[in-house]
Amino acid sequence: MTRNAESILEIINHSKNHLTAEQIYVTLKEKNGKVVPATVYNNLSYLHKQGLIRKVSVEGCPDRYDHIRQHDHLVCRNCGKLSDITLEDLTEKLQKQISIPMLSYDLKINYICEECLKKDRDN
Repeated sequence: MTRNAESILEIINHSKNHLTAEQIYVTLKEKNGKVVPATVYNNLSYLHKQGLIRKVSVEGCPDRYDHIRQHDHLVCRNCGKLSDITLEDLTEKLQKQISIPMLSYDLKINYICEECLKKDRDN
């Protein structure tokens, strides 16, 4: 693994947020002024293919990257806010329902966040 890939993995694993490639680029550039966006995108692709990070896609928003520990996500349908939620591990239950070996699952629960509900009430 390259030094940049290691740095990106460290940024993602230590972040409490779901970072976009642009946010990762800005953080990495602070450490290494010579880094270019293509380096970040290429390393994110590599880390994702290696199963070291999760890519979370939400319609209408840029992809965000997250640590690999088992957890699920709440996604606000209005603003795209992404929050972690820890639910019971559903792997066993899901595996019983499909006939092929399951590697993993990515559960995203759509909802309306408190901020958007407040905006709707205020309008």
